[in-house]
Amino acid sequence: MGSNVIIGIIIGIIVVAALLYLVGHFMRKRNQERLDVLEKRREDLFDLPVDEEVDDVKRMHLVGQSQNTFREWRQKWSDITTSSFAELETKIFEVESLNENLHFLKGKKMVVEAEETMDEMEELVAEIRAGLRELRESEERNSLEVQKALDVYEELKKALKEDNSIYGPAYSELQKQIKNIEIEFTQFVTLNTSGDPIEAREVLEQAERHTYEVDDLMKRIPPLYEELSKTYPDQLKEIEDGYKRMIEQQYVFPEKDFADDIKRAKNRVENSMNDLEKAEVEAVEVANIDTANSIDALYVVLEREIEAKKYVVQSQKTIQDYIDHATKNNRQLLIELDHTSQSYTLNHNQVGRARGFQTEVDELSRRNSQMEPLLAKHEVAYSDVQHFYKNAFKVLDDIEAQQVEIDDSLRQLRKGEKVAQEKIEKLEFSLRNLKRFVEKQRLPGLPGDYLEFFFVATDRIEELSRALNRIRINMEEINKLVNLCEEDIEMLEKRTYDLVDAAALTEQMMQYANRYRHTHPEIKQAIEKTLVLFSKEYRYQDALDEIGTALEQVESGAFKRIENFYFNNQELV
Repeated sequence: MGSNVIIGIIIGIIVVAALLYLVGHFMRKRNQERLDVLEKRREDLFDLPVDEEVDDVKRMHLVGQSQNTFREWRQKWSDITTSSFAELETKIFEVESLNENLHFLKGKKMVVEAEETMDEMEELVAEIRAGLRELRESEERNSLEVQKALDVYEELKKALKEDNSIYGPAYSELQKQIKNIEIEFTQFVTLNTSGDPIEAREVLEQAERHTYEVDDLMKRIPPLYEELSKTYPDQLKEIEDGYKRMIEQQYVFPEKDFADDIKRAKNRVENSMNDLEKAEVEAVEVANIDTANSIDALYVVLEREIEAKKYVVQSQKTIQDYIDHATKNNRQLLIELDHTSQSYTLNHNQVGRARGFQTEVDELSRRNSQMEPLLAKHEVAYSDVQHFYKNAFKVLDDIEAQQVEIDDSLRQLRKGEKVAQEKIEKLEFSLRNLKRFVEKQRLPGLPGDYLEFFFVATDRIEELSRALNRIRINMEEINKLVNLCEEDIEMLEKRTYDLVDAAALTEQMMQYANRYRHTHPEIKQAIEKTLVLFSKEYRYQDALDEIGTALEQVESGAFKRIENFYFNNQELV
C-alpha cells in the first residue's frame, strides 16, 4: 500500500472523528439547553402559591358537595407535589447522566418524556387553581345573586299582600308558590353559610327560576281574571238579556241552539276560572281566546237580526212598489213591442226577453206574497227576509235596466228608419247628379263595366227603397243596404270623375300630339289607335295611356305638364 493511500485514510479518520465530535458536542449542548428550560419551568411551577390557595379555601370550612370538590383538588395537588415532582426530577437526573456519558440520542428521548410530564403537570395545576378559585368566588357570587333574587321575591310578596283582589281565585296558589320560594331561599342561606356554595348555587338557581316564574304569573293573571270575573260575565248577561227581550218582541232566530251557545260560553268561563285557581295560565289564555270569539259571534247574531229588522221595515213597502212598478213597465213594454213588431222586424228576441222578465217578476211577487203573512205572524227571521229583499232588489234593478235598453232600441228603430229615408233621398239625388254630369260631357259612349256598375248602384238604391216601403221593415237589413248604397255611390263618383278626366285628358293629349303627326310616324299611328279606343270602344283610360306613352317618347315631360295644367285649370277646359 502506498504512502499516499495511508495518508488519505488517516486524514479521513481524522475528518470523521472531527465530525462525530462536532455532532456530539451540538447534541449535548441542545439537550442541555432543553434541560435548562425544563428546570426553569419546574422551578416556576414549584414557586406557584398553590399551597396558600389551598389553605385559603380550607379556612372557608366547606361542607357537602363543595367539601368533596375541595378534597379532590387538594388530593390532586398533593399527588403532584409528592409523586409528579419526584418523577420529573428523576427524569431530569437521567438526562444529565446520559449527557455526561455521551448517550445523546437516549438523552434526547428522555428530555421529550420529561417535557411531556411537565406539560401534564402544568395543565393539571392550572385546573386545580381554577377549581380552587371557583370555590372561593362562588360564595361571593352567591351572595350577590341571592340579594337580587331576594329583591324580586320581596316585591312579589309585597304586591300580593297589598292588592290580593286582582288575582282572584289564583291568590291561594300564588301564596303557596311564594312560600315555597321562601323555603328555597332559607335552604340556600343555610347551605351558603355552612360552607357549601356549590350545592347552595343549585338551590339558588332553582329559587331564582321559581321567583321569575311567579313574577310572570302575577303579571298575566290580573287581565285574565278581569276578563273572567267582569268582562265576559257582563257581556254574556247583556247578550242573554238582549236575547230574552228580542224573543219577547217576537224575533225569530235561524240559529235554533242560540240559548245553548250562551250556556256553553258561561260554562267555558267557569272552567277557565277553575283553571285560574290552579294558576294554569296557558290553558286559561287559550280558553279565553275561544270565549271571546264565541261572545263576538253571539253579538253578531243579535246585531244581524236588529239591523235586518230595520232594513225589512224600511223596505217592506218599497219592495212591493218596485214589483208593481216592474210589472207595469213590463206590461207597457210588451204592448210597445207588439205595436212595434207590426212595423219592424225584431231581431234580438225582445219579446221573449220581456216575457222572461214577467216570469221573474211574477216569481218575486209570489215569494213576497208568501213572505208577508210569515212576517206578520213572526214566523220568519228578519235576516232571511232581508236576504230575499236584497236579492229581489238586485233582480228588479237588472230587469229595469234591460227594459230601458229594449225600449231605447225600439226608439232607435224609428229613428233609424227616418235616417234611412233621409239617406235614400240623398243617394237618389247623388245618382241623378252623376247621370246629368256624364250626359253633359257629350262623350261618344260609356264603357260597359261603368254602365254595369251604374246599374248595380241604381238597383241597390231601388232595393233599399222597396225595403223601406214594406209594411214590416227589417232595420238591420236596411242599415246594411244603406251602407252598401253609400259605398256604391262613393265608388261610382270616383269612377265617373276618373272616366271624365281620362276622356278630357285624352282630347288634350291628341290636340298637343297633332304637332308631331307629320314628323313622327309613331305619333300618327298612336293618334289613329287612340281614336279607335276613344270613339269606337269608349276605353278612355286605355286611350289616354296610348297617346300619353307615345307623346312622352317624343317629348319627355309633356304628359305631366299637360296633366298638371288640366287639373289646375279645369274651369278653362
